[in-house]
Amino acid sequence: MLLETEIDLNRMQNSCAEASRFLRSLSNPDRLTLLCELSQGELCVGDLEERTGVAQPTLSQQLGVLRREELVATRRNGKQIYYRIADSRVLTMLQSLHEMFCSE
Repeated sequence: MLLETEIDLNRMQNSCAEASRFLRSLSNPDRLTLLCELSQGELCVGDLEERTGVAQPTLSQQLGVLRREELVATRRNGKQIYYRIADSRVLTMLQSLHEMFCSE
């Protein structure tokens, strides 16, 4: 029988690992910029490229990371692929980051 403190330690370690993966996903400036733009609403790849200045190869690579981490979701409309934030924790984190680094 595990002690309550051992259970809490195991839960904490699992939570820390999950938080670390989440933060690692946000740690790239291009990915963070893309998420900031997507926090305003769904955008297609062309719009993201225009708004962020992130070049197409890098844009595709970073969107791929965000998709794999399930932070963004896509939908196709003809030839266009639209991206949106899929994880509400992203919006919470972006709000906190905005308050810490972007507010006057």
